[in-house]
Amino acid sequence: MSRATSFLVVVVILVAVFAGGLFYLDQAVAPEVQTVEKVLPNDQFSR
Repeated sequence: MSRATSFLVVVVILVAVFAGGLFYLDQAVAPEVQTVEKVLPNDQFSR
């Protein structure tokens, strides 16, 4: 193999590993769910 072909193969493998890692992290890390309750004072709204 020539040097350019070897370099291209290495770059493709690195991109595939990086994309696989991102996919794994996307599936493995679940966002935390929190319920937020905010009480607004009554004098804030006109009647």
